[in-house]
Formats: sequence, structure tokens, C-alpha cells
Amino acid sequence: MSALLDATLGHLRALVAFDTRNPPRANGTAGIFDYLRAQLSGFDCALTDHGAGAVSLCAVRGAPKLLFNVHLDTVPDSPAWTADPHVLRVTEDRAIGLGACDIKGAAAALLAAANSSAGDAAFLFTTDEEANDARCIAAFLRQALKYDAVIVAEPTRCEAVLAHRGIQSVLVRFAGQAGHAAADQRPGDSAVHQAMRWGSAALDFATTQSHERFGGLIGLRFNIGRIEGGIKANVIAPAAELRCGLRPLPSMNPDALLERLRALAESASAHFQETFRGPPLPAGDTAAAEARRLAARDLADELGIPVGDAVDFWTEAALFSAAGCTALVYGPGDIAQAHTADEWVALEQLQRYAETVYGILES
Repeated sequence: MSALLDATLGHLRALVAFDTRNPPRANGTAGIFDYLRAQLSGFDCALTDHGAGAVSLCAVRGAPKLLFNVHLDTVPDSPAWTADPHVLRVTEDRAIGLGACDIKGAAAALLAAANSSAGDAAFLFTTDEEANDARCIAAFLRQALKYDAVIVAEPTRCEAVLAHRGIQSVLVRFAGQAGHAAADQRPGDSAVHQAMRWGSAALDFATTQSHERFGGLIGLRFNIGRIEGGIKANVIAPAAELRCGLRPLPSMNPDALLERLRALAESASAHFQETFRGPPLPAGDTAAAEARRLAARDLADELGIPVGDAVDFWTEAALFSAAGCTALVYGPGDIAQAHTADEWVALEQLQRYAETVYGILES
């Protein structure tokens, strides 16, 4: 085991031990941030609490032109874990722990690379990525940007991702008329029936988009994640709500998609509320997006990072791109392991990422 990997695993063991699950959005300015600041000797550190569990730490040494961004919050664990998720387990080829893949492994490698080098460096650590409420990045982007480019850490198997889908989260509320279920119902009486019919129509609509393509990405990703409402089996449901998510291609208009979904509702009283929207990567109109993609490709080539395929999942790199920054996604681990029980990251990936970051900081 190399000294750099050994140091990375030491930091990862400490980072995994901190409970940064999101929800419940209970992250504060102590704990994991005390640890980070203690490891970043020689860095100017600015710690900011943005509320609702969103905390950011910007750590800068020297006058870097490249910013590394990584989130520290994790999804909740599940009963399917076979051991304590906050105790790192290291086998012959992998490190297992909550957040090890998504994406505390990258944070640990950044610390190891920073402590092994003396070059200029800038890190932005955040705790709200899993909340669909990007307060940390939004606040950072309101400042005057002094970096030429941003590398956002997410599990990409140590390949540079230059393009991904956008994201929309939507809350839909349906209203009905309570009554005895033995009665003859009109189509709009039951809010639950409305929700089910709308859901079926929305799924059919998503299927019609399967021919659409952009940069290796195909179709519209659409998911109904939660439906709740009604009272009991013999009562006509007076209210219901549904939460759904869309992952549009960069070429799809999010406003037009939302309007198409609204038009599928049988009742004009159905209420649609978009709770989160994230732009695609790269962001902007066709010309601007292509220019940003080419700039990101040039950056990856310059840093010696192999370029991978576009991905279906969303990242906060899109927020930096929308602000006009050259941005790419690059990190250790495979997205297939993220958000799973016994989440893990390959040791080979951690070492490769740490060595690449070390080389960048030393150049």
C-alpha cells in the first residue's frame, strides 16, 4: 500500500465516523469541520453556516486557479447494512462505509494530497448536496469568482464527465370530494384516482420521449417516487399528493416539460409545484454549452484525466457551468455503489484519484 493511499484511508476512516446523513439535515459547523480544519494547516479557511444543515468550508492555500468541490453529506443508511455504516472496513480491494463512495473517499484523498504537497490549492467542502437544496454552492457563486475552472467530485470511476442530464423535482397535489365508496363516483371525485390516472398518463408520455438523444444520452428519465393520500378503503379520497422527478436531456426545455405534465391532469385544480431544478452539464444555449464542453475537455487533457461518457445522474457541476465556469465531474468510485447498503469504493480508485490530485497540486 502506498503512503498516499494509507493517508487517504486514515482520513476516510475519520470522515466516515462522522454522522453527516441528509436527511435529517442536522449538520453543523463542528464535528467533521473541526477535523477538516485541523488537517488543513497552512490553508486560509472560511466556514459558513447557510442554515438547514447546509455548511460550507472554503480552504485556500496560495493563489490557485483551480477549485476542487466535494460534498460531505450522505444519504441515510438502511437496515440492509451488514455492519456499522460509520465504521470503515478495509478489505484487500475496497473500503466499505457510509459515504465512502459518495463521496467522502474523494474528500479523504484531497486531504492526503494536500498534506503531501506544497502547491497552491483550493477546496470547497459542502453538506447539502443530498438535500436538493443547493444553498452552499449558490452562496459561493454569489461571490466574485477567482478560479478558472472547477472539478466537482462524484463517483465517475476516475474519468472526467463533461455532460449529464438536468434534474426537476415536482410536487403534485390533487383535490377530490370525500364520500362513501359505495356511491357512484364521478371521475374527479377521488383525489387518489386522479393521481393514479395522471401517473399512468405521465409514464406514457415519458415513453414517447425514448427516441430523443443528446451526446450519448437517450430519452427522458421519469420517476414517480411517492404517492400518499386518502383515508381508508371505503372512503372516497378527498386529497392526494404525488412526488415525481425528471432527468431531461440537455436539449429538452424544462419549462415545456412541466407544462406538458400539467396538461395531463384531468382537473384544473391540480396543483403543480417544482421543488427543485438543476440545469444540465454543460449549461446554456447550444453554442454556449458546446463551448463549455470543449473547454472542459481541454482542461481534462491538460490535467491528464481520461474523458469518460456522459452520465444520467445530476451533479452540482451544472451550477458552476450555469454561472459561466469551466466545470467537469471527476472522482473515485462507481455510481452503482452509491446510495447502496455496504457502500464501497475500490482502493485502486482511491489511489489513482489521490495521485492525480497530488500531481495537479504539485504542477
